[in-house]
Amino acid sequence: MTDAERGGSDAPTSGSADGEHPLAAAGVDDDAVTDLSDVEEALSAAGFEADESVLTRRQAEVLVFRERGIRQSKIASMLGTSRANVSSIESSARQNVAKARETVAFAEALTAPVQIPVGEGTDLYDVPKQVYDACDEAGTKVNRTAPELMKTVSDAAGDAIQGREVRESLLVGVTTNGQVQVRRSTE
Repeated sequence: MTDAERGGSDAPTSGSADGEHPLAAAGVDDDAVTDLSDVEEALSAAGFEADESVLTRRQAEVLVFRERGIRQSKIASMLGTSRANVSSIESSARQNVAKARETVAFAEALTAPVQIPVGEGTDLYDVPKQVYDACDEAGTKVNRTAPELMKTVSDAAGDAIQGREVRESLLVGVTTNGQVQVRRSTE
């Protein structure tokens, strides 16, 4: 089947630069991958419990298949549904995972013992001193050099920092084990 016949969203989730999944590149077809991968076993091994997850069982199953390089059309055939439905299930699952990650990051930021507000207009070069001073006061160690800390803040803040200028207020949190977390602040 050609890429045109599959449609863009039917391509594997990972693989080589040309879009081919590593197993397919090694000569393993979708049927062999399906035979090799037991979805129930994969879910059990990962500790998946639908009652405790933000994902439905079907969403988790589709993600297992997709992470193993199975095409949406093959999954649809195996599950007795349409490729469009599999695409929708996968999209919803990935949105749910992103929301769960955001929720965890928010909760971690709330509980970080060191929280440093970084105001709009702050020079990025001033942030490490603010962080080090706050951590010293709290007795928390940051295992990053000033350049590493600036890169961490800049990377996490994205377009909230342009050049050396903080363009949107940030909250830099440092956990008890020295992990640095950066969130955009709504203040």
